[in-house]
Amino acid sequence: MEITGILSAVVIGIVVGVLGRLVVPGRQRIGVLLTIVVGIVAALIGSAIAAAAGVADTNGVDWIEWLIQIALAALGVAALDRTVGRR
Repeated sequence: MEITGILSAVVIGIVVGVLGRLVVPGRQRIGVLLTIVVGIVAALIGSAIAAAAGVADTNGVDWIEWLIQIALAALGVAALDRTVGRR
């Protein structure tokens, strides 16, 4: 992976993390940095799932890939919030 791929993964991860956080109802007790990390991980895993399903490369915007990434980010934010909230 080149530096441009890493930078784009970080930017997409930030967007996916914020969107995933917005999808989860209520207030989350995790910080912005953890949200970004969850978003980056969700973006990478979501891209792999979309590639395996054959929906990663389409003409135009890859809406299905975005939905997979946002859903994974929402699950990650909710799971992390539950874990952090118990302390």
